[in-house]
Amino acid sequence: MTPRDELLAGEDEQLLAECDVHIYKASGPGGQHRNKVSSAVRLRHRETGISATANESRSQHDNRRQAIARLRMNLALRLRNPAADEGEDLPAVVAECLCSPKRNASNAPRRLQVGRKDRRYWPVAAYLLDWLESDQGRLADVAERMGISTSNLTSVFRADRHLLAAVQQIRKAHGLRPIS
Repeated sequence: MTPRDELLAGEDEQLLAECDVHIYKASGPGGQHRNKVSSAVRLRHRETGISATANESRSQHDNRRQAIARLRMNLALRLRNPAADEGEDLPAVVAECLCSPKRNASNAPRRLQVGRKDRRYWPVAAYLLDWLESDQGRLADVAERMGISTSNLTSVFRADRHLLAAVQQIRKAHGLRPIS
């Protein structure tokens, strides 16, 4: 397991221990409480310099939880690992999210099913971005590597606007059209 994978799959407390935490007063709407109480949270991962903030809630606890979730997302979107060779097995976190086709569709490809609220979402997204980068942005190559359809892969990318933006950036860097 790579250091990035450990960050994405680890417990919140473990990730928080590797961060500088800055608590501050948020400005803007929310009444008197918002401007008088230090409830906004900024996290900066010391090793990578990647940061995330949250200040939507009047609760410091809620903002801390949201900042940790955003930090995981930023780590998954920005840290790339060299992709494994095509002959190697899929990582366990990705294999867990693959579903077999229905019984009556024996020649149908498997489906990648992982939702945004699933704790495995960002680790899986990180692997998909690694593979997309190593395959020069070609969706069909990544889908074939996983044994899923290109439309299934595209729907996973479209599930989150930040993930889709990272995909579009990789494709643009390799001279490919954006996903429409």
